[in-house]
Amino acid sequence: MPSGSTLAVFALASFLLIVVPGPAVLYVVTRSVAQGRRAGLVSMLGIEAGGLVHVAAAAIGLSAVIASSAAAFTVVKLAGAAYLIYLGVRRLVVRDDALPEVATGGRSGKRLFVQGIVINVLNPKTAVFFLAFLPQFVDPAKGTVTLQFLVLGLTFVAVAMLSDGAYALVAGTAGDWLRGSARVRRWLSRLSGAVFVGLGVTAALSGRPHD
Repeated sequence: MPSGSTLAVFALASFLLIVVPGPAVLYVVTRSVAQGRRAGLVSMLGIEAGGLVHVAAAAIGLSAVIASSAAAFTVVKLAGAAYLIYLGVRRLVVRDDALPEVATGGRSGKRLFVQGIVINVLNPKTAVFFLAFLPQFVDPAKGTVTLQFLVLGLTFVAVAMLSDGAYALVAGTAGDWLRGSARVRRWLSRLSGAVFVGLGVTAALSGRPHD
């Protein structure tokens, strides 16, 4: 098991990395502004659930495969980019009478949760990040390396939940007064669609982290 001091340093380093807005934060913020705090929080939980998949993959070595295989990295990257673009196009072409206002639970909440999982799972850079970042805090002399990976990964996800959850609450609150107008809802939907498409295109054109 990592020592208490190691976990504290790791948690601080994780927070400093997470708090800087990236694709996951942008996704959560976009959902929150367009559909409300609940939608943002549900999307955040999906993102973190996807993070747990990466933690497990890193612990059993699958991240090493993605990191070392250009073909595997490219396939996963393009699948994730295509999914983001698909979500964005759907938002851009949605009918005005079908614009989402808030996530009220049920199918809507489940859909947002699943989308968050898929977006994070299909982000190969998250896998490579875990493989590159976590080992810096692993000490074989402290015990089983796999267990240390799991503890550090779960700590990272817990810190991400707090940070991304705060973004969701703030962005959702700011969006409350905007969503009162159908015209503004239409604008927010188009904007969020453009953001998703932009994220997808950026992901598709980006190279491997060490390129």
